[in-house]
Amino acid sequence: MRLNRRSFIKNTGYVAVGFTLFPNVHWILDTDCETNHSPIIDAPAIRDWIQILEDGNIRVITGKMELGQGIRIAIAQVAAEELNTPIERIEVFLADTEITPNEGYTAGSQSIVRSAMAVRQAAAAAAEVLLGKASAELGIDKNELNIQNGYIIAKKDGGRFTFREILKGAQLEENTDKSTKLKPKNQYRYVGHPVPRKDIEKMVRGKSVYVQDLRFPGMLHARIARSSSYRSKLIEYNPDNAEKINDVVKIIRTNDFIGVLAHEEYQAIKAKRQLEQDCIWSKNGFTVEFDNLKDHIKDIAEPPVQVQNKGSLHLTNKTHKAEYYKPYIMHGANGPSCAVAICKNGKVHIWSHTQGVFPLRGAIAQLLDFSEEDVRITGVPGAGCYGHNAADDAAAEAAILAVEYPNHYIRLQWDRTEEHGLEPYGCAMIMDLEASLSADGKIDSWQCNVWSDSHSTRPSGNEMNLLPTGSYKTISVNIPQGYRGGGYRNADPYYSIPNLSIDAHFYNGPLRVSSLRSLGAFANIFAIECFMDELAELAGIDPVQFRIQHIDDNRAREVLEKVVMMTSGITPNQNQGLGFGFSRYKNSASYCAVAALISIERDKTIKVQKMWAAIDSGEVINPDGLTNQTEGGMIQSASWTLLEEVKFHRNNITSRDWYSYPILRFPDTPEVEVEIINRPYEPPMGAGEAAQGPSSAAIANAVYQASGKRIRNLPLNRYFNL
Repeated sequence: MRLNRRSFIKNTGYVAVGFTLFPNVHWILDTDCETNHSPIIDAPAIRDWIQILEDGNIRVITGKMELGQGIRIAIAQVAAEELNTPIERIEVFLADTEITPNEGYTAGSQSIVRSAMAVRQAAAAAAEVLLGKASAELGIDKNELNIQNGYIIAKKDGGRFTFREILKGAQLEENTDKSTKLKPKNQYRYVGHPVPRKDIEKMVRGKSVYVQDLRFPGMLHARIARSSSYRSKLIEYNPDNAEKINDVVKIIRTNDFIGVLAHEEYQAIKAKRQLEQDCIWSKNGFTVEFDNLKDHIKDIAEPPVQVQNKGSLHLTNKTHKAEYYKPYIMHGANGPSCAVAICKNGKVHIWSHTQGVFPLRGAIAQLLDFSEEDVRITGVPGAGCYGHNAADDAAAEAAILAVEYPNHYIRLQWDRTEEHGLEPYGCAMIMDLEASLSADGKIDSWQCNVWSDSHSTRPSGNEMNLLPTGSYKTISVNIPQGYRGGGYRNADPYYSIPNLSIDAHFYNGPLRVSSLRSLGAFANIFAIECFMDELAELAGIDPVQFRIQHIDDNRAREVLEKVVMMTSGITPNQNQGLGFGFSRYKNSASYCAVAALISIERDKTIKVQKMWAAIDSGEVINPDGLTNQTEGGMIQSASWTLLEEVKFHRNNITSRDWYSYPILRFPDTPEVEVEIINRPYEPPMGAGEAAQGPSSAAIANAVYQASGKRIRNLPLNRYFNL
């Protein structure tokens, strides 16, 4: 975690110039990512991805962050495979603005698809170049050499040579070549197999893994004194009582920004609380009460934008209409946001669990009036990350304090009320659906209207998207609305429908919002898959068969058939229901079908007993990782579906702890079972967000089967007894 550039270069054995300059690199636009401007590197130099260390081990470099998705082990697997090197000799270095490639954000289920595949190509190119260099160095025909267990082997006499011996301390300066032949899949040793993650044992044992665990010599602990509302302004500043608290090193005030530094963490907390009690802030409230939110959304929405139009709508014959609703929900990270920063010699170094070290660097440099070259951000995993949470805000606040009090490591930690009340939420959405059936019971016309706020206000080099900017600079912050396309993500059903229309109604809501796992796909798939069950009932057809009748893609059909087979022995008891849901994430990534068995409890609440999923993500790199991602998505979705909603009144967020914002607890967590359809000869596809939508719909459909109640508003437990 404390690796600096000097030790990095020393251990590598050469001076690497321009990791982030990349001459001869072609940049392309990641239009599939919610930020819509994440730079992805296309064919850089091999050394930018693969380096041979002095001890013969191999360092793989990637700009992606480990967010719990297991990207570190997956990248190690593809590199070890192409280099025919034991995986124990592969180390993966992640996300550092001074060392790694700029790969934008770790988002949109793109880590395997983009970064791991770039590493695979670079490793294959490295193997090819190593064999070529060995042939020239040893005077042996290239075809008489191969790589085995991390050594170059001469086939005739069994001579064994290390990569370092062949390179003579240099690195591979050649560019990757997309035409380089990859290792035959039938020879795979690691890819497609469950290779354990080394960090899991550390997590279980409570060892240092997360940014929250970082400790440095002489480090000071910091807290921010603030109003409970991010819209408030400081009116009266009264530091006298806080300054008297023992062990407080300094109270920093710049305009409306107030930070506390202390040797001990508890003393910083005490000073923060004292300041918040003694200072006075304005009461700048929200424009609407929580109970009126649905009506308010439609009142403030802009004129609709047509995002899909196919055929000619004629909603006649058997027509059905329904409206669905998803409230604001939060990331609810287990570990509140944290960062460590130090400013020394006019440069600031920040350790953060941000999803994008380079975009955050640009925003913080702008905030501090620094050049980007004078800001370094090192990515460290955080204890819970499902999108754009408050990690970037905590990093910016730590950076401010480090600049104001230089030459000291400063650890800034948020508390639970800050995390719940100030993080950017997943936005509230409304989905109106209307469809008609033809005489043969198939969908003839489909119309969708979706109301959505933005789904990304990531920093992306813009200080306006950082929480402390307004208070630190006392400027009016108008947060750019960001990526709107997430609002209609998966609003287009992955079914064969001849006449289709989708309109998006965008609004600028009262609460701060940004990217949360699957963006608008969660709500849109919930609505579509519930509506499919309703249409199946109208047509008098089994819900799964109704879906299959509208599917042209064999892979979609197979995941549905697989999950039906997985539940074939399930017969729901009285007060139980079994429901199904399906989607293809983004209509271009993983296929996922989910079944849920629920029960209606004596207290009239809904409990999810068990969930099943079948997932097709193309080629599987690590089946354990894919299973874990799918299981986690199902359980998180169950929590969103049953319980979660952000509540607020005119002046404040009221969901400030785990009682006012309940989530599934361990005793209520359903049993989960996942089956993978592995297609090793198909490209890998993003899977981290595939299970959210179909899981929610499967639960709601199961509730209908158990109770006869069709609940179209989330969370289900709130509306079940209304």
